[in-house]
Amino acid sequence: MKCTSAEAAKILRQLNEDYSALLGMESKSMDFIAALNEDVESVRPKYDYEETQKKLAGLENKIRTVKHAINVFNTTHIIPEFNMTIDQMLIYLPQLSQRKDKLYMMKNRLPKTREKSSYSGSNIIDYRIVNYDIEAAEADYNEAAELLSKAQTALDLINTTETMEIDI
Repeated sequence: MKCTSAEAAKILRQLNEDYSALLGMESKSMDFIAALNEDVESVRPKYDYEETQKKLAGLENKIRTVKHAINVFNTTHIIPEFNMTIDQMLIYLPQLSQRKDKLYMMKNRLPKTREKSSYSGSNIIDYRIVNYDIEAAEADYNEAAELLSKAQTALDLINTTETMEIDI
């Protein structure tokens, strides 16, 4: 089956939901409580051990297959604008985001701010003074924000247009 990375992610999510649901059903029906005077067969939940294990194993195999296909896709497909594989981009995006967040804080600082005195009853006034160029931090922030946006868009484009083959 041919699909995009985005479609494969949806398939994987559905397989994981199916797997969790089956585990939940198994957990609810693999044993049960019956009162001493109760007819055990009338309260026995429907549960087929062998069939359930086969279904779980089949879902596990499909999950492995889809995850492997996504991993291979991510390690072999290059995002041309960045000359990075998708898996490298998946590392780069959080790095860019963290840089952007740090620069946002730095660009919004005042050059000099009064600090609360740590000396009780003292007339000493402490100031926190930035030790960098705030305008340079703002320019770097704008550059990081633009680069992050471009990187996310480039990744989204690959994930929604390039296809992979998955045999499930």
